[in-house]
Amino acid sequence: MSFLPINKEDMLERGWEQPDFVYVCGDAYVDHSSFGAAIISRILEAHGYKVAMLPQPDWNNKDSVTEFGEPRLGFLVSAGNMDSMVNHYTVAKKHRKTDAYTPGGVMGKRPDRAVTVYCNLIRKTYKHTPVIIGGIEASLRRLAHYDYWSDSIRRSVLLDSGADIISYGMGEHSIVEIADALNSGLQVKDITWIPGTVYKTRSEDEIYDAVRLPDFEEIKNDKRKYAESFAIQYRNTDPISAKRIYECYDHAMFVVQNPPALPLTELEMDDVYALPYMRAWHPIYDKDGGIPAFGEIKESITQARGCFGECNFCALTMHQGRIVQVRSHESVLEEAKEITQDPEFKGYIFDVGGPTAEFRGPACGKQLTKGACVNKKCLWPEPCKNLKVDHSDYVQMLREVRSLPGVKKVFVRSGFRFDYLMADSNKEFLKEICKYHVSGQMRVAPEHVSDNVLKEMGKPNVSVYNSFVKEFEKINKELGLNQYIVPYLMSSHPGSRLKDAITLAEYIRDMGYIPEQVQDFYPTPGTVSTTMYYTGLNPLTMEEVYVPKNPHEKAMQRALIQYKKPENYDLVKEALLKEHREDLIGFGPECLIRPRKMPDNAQGTHKTGKNMQDSKSRSSSHDKARRDARRTYISGLKNRHRSDSRAKTRH
Repeated sequence: MSFLPINKEDMLERGWEQPDFVYVCGDAYVDHSSFGAAIISRILEAHGYKVAMLPQPDWNNKDSVTEFGEPRLGFLVSAGNMDSMVNHYTVAKKHRKTDAYTPGGVMGKRPDRAVTVYCNLIRKTYKHTPVIIGGIEASLRRLAHYDYWSDSIRRSVLLDSGADIISYGMGEHSIVEIADALNSGLQVKDITWIPGTVYKTRSEDEIYDAVRLPDFEEIKNDKRKYAESFAIQYRNTDPISAKRIYECYDHAMFVVQNPPALPLTELEMDDVYALPYMRAWHPIYDKDGGIPAFGEIKESITQARGCFGECNFCALTMHQGRIVQVRSHESVLEEAKEITQDPEFKGYIFDVGGPTAEFRGPACGKQLTKGACVNKKCLWPEPCKNLKVDHSDYVQMLREVRSLPGVKKVFVRSGFRFDYLMADSNKEFLKEICKYHVSGQMRVAPEHVSDNVLKEMGKPNVSVYNSFVKEFEKINKELGLNQYIVPYLMSSHPGSRLKDAITLAEYIRDMGYIPEQVQDFYPTPGTVSTTMYYTGLNPLTMEEVYVPKNPHEKAMQRALIQYKKPENYDLVKEALLKEHREDLIGFGPECLIRPRKMPDNAQGTHKTGKNMQDSKSRSSSHDKARRDARRTYISGLKNRHRSDSRAKTRH
């Protein structure tokens, strides 16, 4: 077992004169199943193909892609595990300082719009060699899409890159079919039938049994048409029920999306994760300190893919799909055993999960025969009556993993769906998670607490989250554990007005602590919410949606979530005054901020939100309880930090 060749010398040592495929990737080379490039290259190798890896070539040097010469069958191109624009820029469009997928975390080793740049670089030397693109960047840009960074509608990446085919989604099925077709002697332009692929053609007559989307010029000039086009795409993401769809450019070129590839069976999933990965970054990166992203991934296990949670701001529906695919217990245990054999293993497995930690199969029995419902969600606005809610298989898997020799603790950090948890009448699962698999804090994603915003997010009403919090606290009290929920919260999502942000701030006030992690809504390709952001319409209902786009308003919404930070004071005050919520400026327990300066004669008489003296007398016991709760919380954080620090010393 060894790494795949990364230069000509490696290739010659293997006795190859020419590789079948050269895989050009924006990430450094990490041969682990958490990296898409590793999976695709090892699958092709398992089917008898010779694959050479070309990680992070110098895009300013046209000779950088000629390291192996011309491949026999074609180039494979991916931006890496992240969209290169998300990798490079914050939601404020400022340059990030580090790149976790590059040796030493150094920024600048891949270009913006990496797929397009790499393909154009290849085309300068290899005019007619087949180029197949894939990965998250190509997958979510497979058709015309809104591009946040340029604030414009861009063409399919297939056209801008000059590539021949897109292998979208996870790609295991489609990449082998593409390779076999090329190996049989077919020209790449004739490979038009494979599920999970996108191709281009100048002949509309060759496109059969398909739905035509609005033309590119239409969606570029009409936001309603864009929303309508996205809605058609979104409703054709299921491998069983989806139709072929296509769009026209300049009355001459057609980009055609075939239906998605079928989900992997449990046996196929097991086979993918049993491939001979080195489970390490390539040794050439040792001198740079390795690849930061590999950190906890090294001792984490992916047990499933796909998600029927279907949040509007998430691209999983368009990329992995709604049908959950899982590995067997035996496969997961085998990987866990491999982890325990690593000399650096300290006894901690950091995750056994997936997009949603506890999903262990399709949402209902119908999905594998009729597909996921086109116009209905499994969990929103409330769990479907056909939804199979059962945590028993996942619990059993966790028990088996934590019982392995050498395993001290198995954490679950993927994140749980609290609405799915609450839909389970048997709360023993949550009790077991609290007892064995939480490291002081449990991560969940309510995202917001205003039902106006939650509706546009496709998240359940806040009452569901509140019920979950009560159940969590009750169970931990019974167990005698000091554990806390860490909620992920999002500001400025479509539908969120200042009054909604204030509602969220009041909720945070009542929690008794300020969240450390806050994320502005980031309009990335392939989501319902991004379409809302661009068009002001919910594409699934065509209802108008308020969209906070003004940078100053977005700053106020974000500041309200962390209203206690001194640097946020002016923004918070401005927001409260704008919404006529002066009652939240004062000295009472209900106030978010205090007046900056008190007049000399103000003691006992000054009013800002409530009379100061009345507030003091009324709130003394309340404040004491809050201080005690905060001390307990901070103590828990410190204990968790010490525990995590000990666990991470292996790195």
